[in-house]
Amino acid sequence: MSPLPQTHSTQANDSTAAATTRAESFILSTLTTVAADLIEYNTMHLACQADRLITLTQESDIEPAVAELDKLGAPVFVLSGGSNVILPEALHASVLHPAYKGIEVLAEDANSITLEVMGGENWHELVVYTVNQGWYGLENLALIPGLVGASPVQNIGAYGVQLEDYMTHVKAFHLPTQTWHNFDKADCQFSYRDSIFKQQAGQWLITRVGFKLHKDALKVNANYGDVSSLALAKAQAEKRSAISAKDVMQAIIEIRQSKLPDPKQLPNCGSFFKNPIIDNGQFTTLSAKYPNIVGYPVGNEHTKVAAGWLIDNAGLKGKGIAPILTHKKQALVLVNHSTADSSTPASQHDILATQQLIQQTIQDQFGVALEREPVWVNNEARH
Repeated sequence: MSPLPQTHSTQANDSTAAATTRAESFILSTLTTVAADLIEYNTMHLACQADRLITLTQESDIEPAVAELDKLGAPVFVLSGGSNVILPEALHASVLHPAYKGIEVLAEDANSITLEVMGGENWHELVVYTVNQGWYGLENLALIPGLVGASPVQNIGAYGVQLEDYMTHVKAFHLPTQTWHNFDKADCQFSYRDSIFKQQAGQWLITRVGFKLHKDALKVNANYGDVSSLALAKAQAEKRSAISAKDVMQAIIEIRQSKLPDPKQLPNCGSFFKNPIIDNGQFTTLSAKYPNIVGYPVGNEHTKVAAGWLIDNAGLKGKGIAPILTHKKQALVLVNHSTADSSTPASQHDILATQQLIQQTIQDQFGVALEREPVWVNNEARH
């Protein structure tokens, strides 16, 4: 295990007091489902049975629950919204599912507001709520599935904005040592789709996330893809010349709904592959052969290539190995075509077959390695 962050990792007194009071009357069985079916707890709708599922409705449940589970000796696995995880058919672990909610204002002035949001809140609902309140910054991250507590793990991002741009702090419980820790932004070690929580996968349960948002409705980031033109059209429809943050949010929702399948209708876990970052020399070579290749500069020496473009131009849009195929409108998304009432629902093995087909095809045609984005979990809850 990597060393724990030292500067900002402190035991939280309020949590300790609450947990002590809670522990006096805590009964684990009241929160537990034994031999739990997790097919409805992951947006890919994969078959998975866990040894037990513990639904955490209060932050103060965490310490006594983990202490009791530690006595059982089985691995502990945190399952948030299930939107970025590939589960095995049998998960020999105690699964913790955060369901605690709440939004608190920590500070506010004329130009900004600082919030602390409980990890069980729905991410998209948080985005809509903040924009409607006149608190801006998260609008580009609209319609990303999952819960708030999972957002720092991947450093979620979309349309030119990443979580780290507006996140201030994280409160998390370290499962191996059963201690509370507070992280500032630097402690989180954010990079593209990465963080200390992902690097130390399975060790942290994030309970609270802080955000500092601004109040300038016209301070927007709309320079990505079709966002600008669609947002401007929405503004002009209301006889406004300037794009607002709400215009941007609505434009992004519309774009995502037009391109990405609703997991409730067609199971998926969003973008399945990371956009690969290659050196400029390789990108120049590929551009000579494929003039329409899509890429974005990363620093002075590298280019981020659109993985969806690679998959699409390899002829794999809508293809794969049944029942897992790429989506017909967005090749970067793998979708599960097994029916909800199927006697043989799709499994992790089906995902792997299509994943490997795509990776090998892209490597052979473009010489580019694709890396899976969602977290892969084995039977013993290891990532």
